[in-house]
Amino acid sequence: MRRSPTWCGVPGGYLLGDGVFDFAGGTVVHINSGVAGLVAAIMVGKRSGLGSENLAPHNLAFTMIGASLLWVGWFGFNAGSALSAGAGAGVAMINTHIATAAAVVSWSAAEWIIRGKPSLLGAASGAIAGLVVITPACGFVSPTGALIMGLIIGPVCYWGVSGLKKMFGYDDALDAFGVHGVGGIVGAILTGVFAVSAIGGEGKSGLIDGNAMQVWIQIKSVLITIAWTAIVSVVILKLIDLTIGLRVSKEVETEGLDLALHGETMHD
Repeated sequence: MRRSPTWCGVPGGYLLGDGVFDFAGGTVVHINSGVAGLVAAIMVGKRSGLGSENLAPHNLAFTMIGASLLWVGWFGFNAGSALSAGAGAGVAMINTHIATAAAVVSWSAAEWIIRGKPSLLGAASGAIAGLVVITPACGFVSPTGALIMGLIIGPVCYWGVSGLKKMFGYDDALDAFGVHGVGGIVGAILTGVFAVSAIGGEGKSGLIDGNAMQVWIQIKSVLITIAWTAIVSVVILKLIDLTIGLRVSKEVETEGLDLALHGETMHD
């Protein structure tokens, strides 16, 4: 018989035992990866040529294809976390689609207002932000809650990849923290706001369903995850730095790691 994982004697893990709501891994996947990416970006340092050379995206068509594939693939990620093909999986799929579409609209609108024009890269980034924010909540909130979460996260993550990054001066090339970290944090907290027992089942209530304490439980899980991930990431990266090094030479970086280290080329 397969035994449930335990943490400090609590079946299912410490956060689950504390009552945290996380349907499909918003905390363990997105906050974890976003914070780890931020720590790595700070410790590795800025790219050579940042601010003085053109480092614009290589191919926006590929970006759009990739974002589209993620949008479709995320249904398996979120709905699959129901572990059965039933109503729970259906709700998770609907909520995932609604939140993502809403985030595309709200990110594009924010970009249009602030920069004077929306962009394809912004729309793709908005889609990922919507997918991230709904991941912990998809099996606990109503479609209306998913819509509101998607509308909120677009402008918030747009600020995360522009204002926040500029404020602290780190070089996060793919905005892992601005989208996944910020989106995961907001998604985890809003899950505690919009969760309703009519969707998630008995005991799965959030602020709007009369359980204000759930918001604090979600915030506590976010703080614990950030601290854990940051500490472990620093230790791992420091060990790498002391052994093989974290960064290639400037010459290799200029030539490109695909060519210099991996022998990969693209032929017409």
